[in-house]
Amino acid sequence: MLNSQVGAGGCYMPKRDRSRFEQDQPVKADGRRSYDLEERLVRFAVLVCSIVESLPSTRVGKHLAGQLIRCGTSPAANYGEAQSGESRRDFIHKLKLCLKELRETRVWLTLSQRLALSDMQALASASRESEELIRIVAKSIVTAERNA
Repeated sequence: MLNSQVGAGGCYMPKRDRSRFEQDQPVKADGRRSYDLEERLVRFAVLVCSIVESLPSTRVGKHLAGQLIRCGTSPAANYGEAQSGESRRDFIHKLKLCLKELRETRVWLTLSQRLALSDMQALASASRESEELIRIVAKSIVTAERNA
């Protein structure tokens, strides 16, 4: 990835996006920021909600809004639920649900971009973030399966 640097928690983030997603992360005693994927997923859901609110009240806009609000907000809840998984298998299953919803969100964001139905900068930002979250969650699944 061009202009990539290691972000909080060792995740690669484009340099331009680091401060936006790290600004609210708690700081550890040694001055490093701690990384909370659930918080990042919540911020992603907030971004998706703001995009949904800006969609037009047309038939297409309403359809995209309904789809985006469901799949764009559920990854945070699914990840929170995964943290309380009853077993390693349950944890992995809930992470896979999170990944599935993130991939669906990516498709709806792409469609919204191609139709130019909302602020293109916000859509591009949400698309970039969905790509990064997909990579993070997919890698988490691989790690959890390997350690099972």
